[in-house]
This record gives sequence, C-alpha cells and structure tokens, in this order.
Amino acid sequence: MYKKKDHYHQKAKQQGYRSRSAFKLKQINNKFSIIKKGHAIVDVGAAPGGWSQVAAELVGSEGEVIGIDLEEIDPLPSPNVTFIKGDITDEDIIEEIKKHVEKIDCVISDIAPKTTGIIDLDRSRSAILSMQALEVACALLRDGGNFLTKVFQSEESEELFRDMKQCFSYTKRYRPPSTRKRSTEIYLVGKGFNR
Repeated sequence: MYKKKDHYHQKAKQQGYRSRSAFKLKQINNKFSIIKKGHAIVDVGAAPGGWSQVAAELVGSEGEVIGIDLEEIDPLPSPNVTFIKGDITDEDIIEEIKKHVEKIDCVISDIAPKTTGIIDLDRSRSAILSMQALEVACALLRDGGNFLTKVFQSEESEELFRDMKQCFSYTKRYRPPSTRKRSTEIYLVGKGFNR
C-alpha cells in the first residue's frame, strides 16, 4: 500500500494544486514542451481539475483551457479555464468545444477508469478511455498539434500507441518521476499531428 500522503501529495497541498498528478504534467511538459504560452488546450477527463490548473499556468493569460468530464468540477480562479460537464463521446460536446476555440493546440488526458481490482478489466477500460481521448484529439487538433494521455500498460495500450504513430510525426512512451513505483500507468506523447 502506498502512503496516501507521499511527497508529491504533500507538495500538491502546499502549492495549492488539486491533485498530485499536477507534477506529472509539469514533468512531462518540461521534457516534451507539448504546451506553450498562448496555446488552446482541451483536458479530457479533467476532474478534479489538477491538470487544467497546470495547463492554465503554462498557457498564460493569452491561452485557453477547456476541461471536460462527466463529473461536475469546481471552478478554478483562472479566467482562461472553462469546465464542461459531459461525455467526450458525445458529438454535441465536440461542437461545444469548437464554439469556445476553433483550433486546439494540444489535447491532454489523465483519464482513468474506476478501478475494479480485476487487472485485465481495468487495463482494458483504461485503453478504451485513452482511445476515446485520441479520437477527440483527432477531431479537434490543428495540424502540428500535440496529444498526451495516460494508460495502464497492456496489449491494448500498445495498440493505442501504434494508432498514435499513424497520426503524429513523433511519439514516445514516458513515465514521469512522480509516478508511484508500483503503478502500471504510462504516458503516451504525440507531437506533430497530421490528418
């Protein structure tokens, strides 16, 4: 069992972040520069808002962040963050995002299924959610845009990675230092979207 209040959990509390995963996004962006000042970002599966919070800092006042989740998310004080309650597989949600921003520079997703403890089922559900996030990215990204998603390592995650290779000029698997040692999660990075 991991300690609930590990180093990154405590650091998140001290720095006012909603989740320890804020540091994962920071570490990934430091390495791959997928989010830049002025970018328009879509955060898929955004609750509780930790990644949207970091993304808002990274894009600055010129950028915009739209977070989507089935759950209601408490608003952030940043004026450039909009939360939409809805299902990413719903065509109306895609249209609603387009009303806010026409060209999306980066789609990020720290989405995860509610775990059952049945490893194969959890891994399969994780891959399905991340594949849905990839579909959203393909529907919204501008040419040259970037994508980031979390997935539990499995045969399905490798299939997802192969699909990403068809859509992006650069792809990479990455495990940020703040990932818990026992976790099977990995992050898949895609840069340079091409339709």
